[in-house]
Amino acid sequence: MNIALDWLPDAAFAYLVVFARVGVLLMLMPALGSSMVPARLRLSFALLMSLVLYPLVQPELPAMPADVLALAVPLGHELAIGFILGGIVRMVIAATQAAGATIAFQTGLSFANSPDPTLGGQQDAVISSFLSVLAVTLVFATDLHHLALAAIYDSYKVFPPDAPLMLGDAAKGALMALADSFRIGVQMAAPFIVFGLVFSLGLGILSRLMPQLQVYFIAMPASIGLGLALFALLITMMMGLYLSHFEAQLSLLRG
Repeated sequence: MNIALDWLPDAAFAYLVVFARVGVLLMLMPALGSSMVPARLRLSFALLMSLVLYPLVQPELPAMPADVLALAVPLGHELAIGFILGGIVRMVIAATQAAGATIAFQTGLSFANSPDPTLGGQQDAVISSFLSVLAVTLVFATDLHHLALAAIYDSYKVFPPDAPLMLGDAAKGALMALADSFRIGVQMAAPFIVFGLVFSLGLGILSRLMPQLQVYFIAMPASIGLGLALFALLITMMMGLYLSHFEAQLSLLRG
């Protein structure tokens, strides 16, 4: 009995095309693509995810070109889509960074820096690092990473492999995602902005009423202590707002 293996090149090409998009999306996806996850684990998960999606999206994939050089066209197309969609969703993390930087400035902790695992170990304000790690933890705790996986599959419906790249729409989407992340970050840090204004106004009045008082030595400990107390009271509201924003951004990817 002879076993025909002439289907293997087409299957390998189709799997490689699926892996091109899925691999890039998982590399850039918040939480799933975090640097806290080992690289080998992310690669293994991307290979398995591509294997699961292969029979579902195989009818929509282009046929294997006859020319070897022509293979770069569909692969480059899928890589571009992965970078565009992954980059847009990656901007969701900017909300915690904007909120953390604002909170750190208003509470006097902007000088305290620590490595941020979500940024590959780069130095960031300690409040920003804490919010970024907490955001990744809550995404997994609330099962929102399932929505991220579903969005990867639904991206084939919104952006088919044979459709041309819409660079203008991608640029507009990236701009809107960045603006929304900045807006959410400001909303998360809004109570601390009010706190900073009221606290500075109170110190100004106190220095006028008691010129001999060394306001600076009172301001820093009081600002940090009150800021941390306010942060502990509002952390639930802040992260709830962030998770709603995260879910909304992934819903856009699903069409």
